[in-house]
Amino acid sequence: MAKEKIPYIKVKPPGKKASEWVKKDNKYVSRSYTRTYPLVVERAYGMTVEDVDGNRYLDFTAGIATCSTGHCHPRIVDAITRQANKLIHMSGTDFYYASQIKLAEKLSKITPGKKDKRVFFGNSGAEAIEASFKLARFHTKRTLVIAFYGAFHGRTMGALSLTASKTVQRRGFRPLIPGVSHVPYAYCYRCPHHLKYPDCNIQCVEWIEDVLFRTTIPPEEVAAIIVEPIQGEGGYVVPPKEFHQNLYNLAKKYGILYVADEVQSGMGRTGKLMASEHFGVIPDIVAIAKGIASGLPLGITIASSEIMDWGPGSHASTFGGNPVSCEAALETIKLLEESLIENARVVGNFMLKKLDTMKKKYEIIGDVRGKGLMIGVELVKDKETKKRAEKERGEIINKCFQKGLLLLGCGPNSIRFMPPLIVTKKEADTALSIFEEIIAKYNSR
Repeated sequence: MAKEKIPYIKVKPPGKKASEWVKKDNKYVSRSYTRTYPLVVERAYGMTVEDVDGNRYLDFTAGIATCSTGHCHPRIVDAITRQANKLIHMSGTDFYYASQIKLAEKLSKITPGKKDKRVFFGNSGAEAIEASFKLARFHTKRTLVIAFYGAFHGRTMGALSLTASKTVQRRGFRPLIPGVSHVPYAYCYRCPHHLKYPDCNIQCVEWIEDVLFRTTIPPEEVAAIIVEPIQGEGGYVVPPKEFHQNLYNLAKKYGILYVADEVQSGMGRTGKLMASEHFGVIPDIVAIAKGIASGLPLGITIASSEIMDWGPGSHASTFGGNPVSCEAALETIKLLEESLIENARVVGNFMLKKLDTMKKKYEIIGDVRGKGLMIGVELVKDKETKKRAEKERGEIINKCFQKGLLLLGCGPNSIRFMPPLIVTKKEADTALSIFEEIIAKYNSR
């Protein structure tokens, strides 16, 4: 497989087999799913995804930042197989088994913060956020929560109440959980107050205290500020270091819990274990999912023992912390610690430099931002007005797919590069060459 040409387009996608599966999917599968292009996957290995018609694609989506060790890494497959041959399920909410306890111990030691920690196990990012939301209310005995415009925290009712990414995600589901207030994230063009606060990426934190706390939200009733260290679905927005530091200090001032949603940004993706480490803050509660178990379902909520003070029956999950997922996570962490976090930093910097060069060359690239292998490229119609190139974004992603490169969008007009953390500079160069070939055709528009 290592000698196979990647990417390799055997038949123009979607081929005959893929088209048949898409037709059947249209009949039987929920229409709530968002499919960017007609990729029907047969198998995947390393950086390669192969469809049912034999086309091979270079994967810069990693199953939405989930397959951190690449597809079907032999050590992950071995860990899964060994555990599946011993024990698949016994429900850690009612019984004990070693893999769950070992993972809790490991996470409590490697995540930021010196205090003793406890771990709650769920199945997904949304469940990790739900647990964080509930825990914050339980521990503080307060009812209000602050979240941010552009945030994506999941689609279950509690997580959806925090999400403010796209109206389609909320349409038809109200009333949501009461007591959630949204404020601008640290990015000027999203902020309605930027005329008053030219440096609003930092001063929006001051606005929370100067305006929100004085007019509508009593700070002593706020349980938590729930924030993504780097916004994911909102556009891969990287705030200045001071934003999170000021936000954290504000939370501490009023006894509010600082909750970090590391579902997409955590587990080595940004070149550090947790993205919050880039900003010099230690969250009170951390939600982890996507990259932790190399593609198996696992959601994690971590807090100090002092904060995770709920008792038996307060919260639970039948499948959360499944022994197979836990063993996959333990092996994933070993691989991250051995080389993959460092690789994310090195190859991420390599990509950022090359994309920044493209930004200077092509009018359509309005901004390049990111940390490690969490990179966003914002597309604009022209750099002077920064008018969003939303239609062009969709076209470019689909044209890259036709060329054998898998990408996804984020925010209204950005493309995200989030490959498995095993990606090499050579593979990154191949992907960026395909991307540049496509965007070059838009330069005169």
